[in-house]
Amino acid sequence: MNAAQPAAVVEIRVVTHDGALPEVADYARDRIGALVRSARRPVPSVRVRLSRHGKPEVPWAVVAQANLFVDGVPMRAQAEGGNSWEAVDRLEERLRCQLCARRGSRPEGAPPRSHRWYHRPETERRVVRRKSCALRRCTVEEAAREMGLLDYDFHLFVEATTGQDAVLVLADTTGYRLTLVAPPGPGEFGATRLPLTVGTEPAPRLTVEEAVVRSNEADVPFLFFVDTGRDRGAVLYRRYDGHYGLITPPAEKIP
Repeated sequence: MNAAQPAAVVEIRVVTHDGALPEVADYARDRIGALVRSARRPVPSVRVRLSRHGKPEVPWAVVAQANLFVDGVPMRAQAEGGNSWEAVDRLEERLRCQLCARRGSRPEGAPPRSHRWYHRPETERRVVRRKSCALRRCTVEEAAREMGLLDYDFHLFVEATTGQDAVLVLADTTGYRLTLVAPPGPGEFGATRLPLTVGTEPAPRLTVEEAVVRSNEADVPFLFFVDTGRDRGAVLYRRYDGHYGLITPPAEKIP
């Protein structure tokens, strides 16, 4: 008879919001820890963060996020809940789909993202988070794999064939939509095996302030545009607290 193998030792770090019960951290540590210890690939540590946006009248007031590395590859999952317990449960469900997926593929069966944000009045909305990062030059397939592993709704990158800033969006449960700064000409865009629709309209050229106005008018979860201050593609996205976040590449030329 083979001896039972000891459970893998995984460091589970849990950061909770102000006012959270101590039992919440233990609950998150138990649920997420049991999941990653049963994973088919080694997960040395996990960081779980529970946060609130300070609006008690909102039924999905708690956001739970997990960050981890699986075989050295970064992975992320995020979920919302009416309370901390529900947010942890939904996070565990999303992360399970991430871990059970074939390496490099988009997880199947993950609960759909609902884009539930606090409906803050337009006059109160501000860009409260700005992130500038070098965009990776990669194929659409590689961008889709990264988007799936990191549980993103969109991915800003440099499309390898055209050399343009581009954004890839999960259009529905099976397909993707690609928008480039300028629509590719005939034969300019390479072949792909993904179920993909390529946008035929150029990205609008806007200042950040104009992008906020357009996002308010359209009431969309995110907007891809050319930031006229940098002359590069950028994404303005709605945060769970009703404010905006902005992702831009550095001002230097595309490599």
